[in-house]
Amino acid sequence: MNRLEPIARQWRGSLLQQGWRLWLTELRGCVPSWLALQEAPEQVHHWPLTAPVVPGNARQVLMLGPDVVLQQRLQLPLAAARNLTVVVGYELDRYTPFDAEQLYFVARQEQRTSAHLEVTLVAILRERLDRILSDCTALGLHPHRVDVAGLGVDLLPAPLRPRQRRTGKDLQRSLPWLCGALLIAAMLLWLNDRQRVLDAMHTTVQEQKAQVAQVHALRQQLLNTRGAAQYLTQRKLAQPPLAALLNDLTTCLPADTWLDQLDVKDAEVSLSGQSAKASGLITRIKGCRRLDNAQFEGVIQPDARTGKDQFALRAHLRPEAADAPTPDTP
Repeated sequence: MNRLEPIARQWRGSLLQQGWRLWLTELRGCVPSWLALQEAPEQVHHWPLTAPVVPGNARQVLMLGPDVVLQQRLQLPLAAARNLTVVVGYELDRYTPFDAEQLYFVARQEQRTSAHLEVTLVAILRERLDRILSDCTALGLHPHRVDVAGLGVDLLPAPLRPRQRRTGKDLQRSLPWLCGALLIAAMLLWLNDRQRVLDAMHTTVQEQKAQVAQVHALRQQLLNTRGAAQYLTQRKLAQPPLAALLNDLTTCLPADTWLDQLDVKDAEVSLSGQSAKASGLITRIKGCRRLDNAQFEGVIQPDARTGKDQFALRAHLRPEAADAPTPDTP
């Protein structure tokens, strides 16, 4: 208890305590009545008392006049804020005619600047406050706090201060559980958010996979089309030009032979006509550079009008080399 006393003195009547009380007041107005932490009301009694006090459930506050205490405004170094009560206690004989053992005092920080601290010192002789408290006890008043002119300080000696209420202890015990529940809730919310992000990423990945599959299908279709086009181009290039074929036939066929029909389809060449010696055409066509595997179709029939033989034969086109010369090649 003695170790916490300096901290308790700095807390009581400080600006932080006042802000805390204001915040609690606002908080009670925002939460349901069954959840709000209601503090007992305070009943103020001004000194000197004029009548006996009937005890009740309210917190009893003894309010002293400013003429009963010593009040002074101090300027201290910034380092004094670390342990304000101890620092002021060491220097009481400078600020008052008494030392620390003769006084009950409260040092409250009012303002902090870049150079110093503004501190309010409120002090009262121990024997005087003890006599006042003894008179209050005789009149039935057991104050929970001793204030001075509404400054919000507490000069009540530490041994006479009431112990912490059970509700406060219950609140302190429940705070770890509340913090744990809030931590678990925060973790669950975080996990839920992460799961939502993962689901969104999974959906995006599936959509991208579908797009990639579609691109692969289009690419494969393009490759197939390109392959077919290349095949047709190669087949077309492999066939000799019609002019070259006609030139070859003109060279291979004898002068007494003419053609009535010439049909070139893919690699097949069908030709028909009349010749004075149709039976020797197969041998002559074998000498054609662009024709191969020549065969007659049907039988050779003589034409009484022209005196020549009518023939029909079929042959295969030889594949043309990629660098083969064309009739237009010089």
